[in-house]
Amino acid sequence: MLWDFLDMIVLSFPSLAHEYIRQKSSPDHGARRRADPRRASHGGRSGQPAPDFTLTDIDGHTHTLSSYKGKLVVLEWVNPECPIVQKHYNKSGNIPGLQKTYTAQGVVWLSINSAAPGKQGDFDPAQVKAWMQKVGAAPTAYFRDQTGAVGHLYGAKTTPHIFIINLEGTLVYAGGIDSIASSDPADIARATNYVTAAMADLAAGRPVAMSNTKPYGCSVKY
Repeated sequence: MLWDFLDMIVLSFPSLAHEYIRQKSSPDHGARRRADPRRASHGGRSGQPAPDFTLTDIDGHTHTLSSYKGKLVVLEWVNPECPIVQKHYNKSGNIPGLQKTYTAQGVVWLSINSAAPGKQGDFDPAQVKAWMQKVGAAPTAYFRDQTGAVGHLYGAKTTPHIFIINLEGTLVYAGGIDSIASSDPADIARATNYVTAAMADLAAGRPVAMSNTKPYGCSVKY
């Protein structure tokens, strides 16, 4: 609960957020927190086959990742109460715009919330639908991964944390939404958007130039 509180307070102030995000992303940050064997991850690096999973969306429909082979897939870790998620949703429409652009092109966009029951952002289906309507979110599906199984499978660390899977089922991008780790929506226009860059490379038949980047945002609330 303490880390949830710190995320909410510190990330709400742009003047403090950059340093807070930088320190949370440092290599030794995890050592300062209680060890949790569930934090071990195996499939979050590009160039590897995307780990398969099955989840049920908020409408009760079951989705298996491998069933989307032959399509581009974006996995986006999300938490509606995270200030960095709000930067890219409520305050700018950045991620909803990406969702609409790419799903219109046949891309499958899966939003995953790995918050444990009762943790920050663990909205029930009705709350999720209300939030999605409010912010204009348009993913293919939204999942509640309350056990954290899929989040740990991919090594999802922050909200947002983005993974892109190519037509063959291989991870070709893993990392942040863009290049400026801040809570200020004004930075979006100046940043390199790693999703659009990766999609442009894939559309041109090129390897993704920036295939692994550092994600930034609130910690996933496992």
